[in-house]
Amino acid sequence: MIDLLKYKDYTASINYSAEDEVFFGKIIGINDLITFEGTSVTELKAAFKDAIEDYLETCKTIGKSPDKAYKGAFNVRVPAGLHKKAALLAQQHQITLNDFVKSALAYAVKHEKAIEAEWSE
Repeated sequence: MIDLLKYKDYTASINYSAEDEVFFGKIIGINDLITFEGTSVTELKAAFKDAIEDYLETCKTIGKSPDKAYKGAFNVRVPAGLHKKAALLAQQHQITLNDFVKSALAYAVKHEKAIEAEWSE
């Protein structure tokens, strides 16, 4: 699992560089590459908040949306056997494979903590 920080509606992935003895982060889900760093957790959190506020102000000034746009379509590659089982299950419930996948994703998001526990086993 990746360590995350959250501020307002924004999330950042966090890492530590033993070589540089610094924590560093990258804001995810935005249209640009914004990074920040700190030598302590307190400093890192402050740098993250400052980075968000600066980014939001810059976006407002130039009239740009800060949030990454998601179009709602993406390709997923799965093993053939899983594809077949999912397609058969969808047919049994008289829904499309697309609706089956949407339901599975919605379930995973709703039960995020339980899913994370399975992934960490």
